[in-house]
Amino acid sequence: MSGHSKWSTIKRKKGANDAKRGQLFAKLVKAVEIAARNGGTDPSNNASLYQAIQKAKSNSVLMKILNEL
Repeated sequence: MSGHSKWSTIKRKKGANDAKRGQLFAKLVKAVEIAARNGGTDPSNNASLYQAIQKAKSNSVLMKILNEL
């Protein structure tokens, strides 16, 4: 019964989704780091940092990760 195991199908799909999400998170966190480095760490004075943080939040990046930067 090839392809019968539901868990292997879930595992394969979840692994692919997690890899894509991890790449997106890394890209968004890097954008926040670069914006903070170039314009300062205060989002109210740094428009690019504010936009990077908002984009990260809209893609479900945890605030815990952003605060550690």
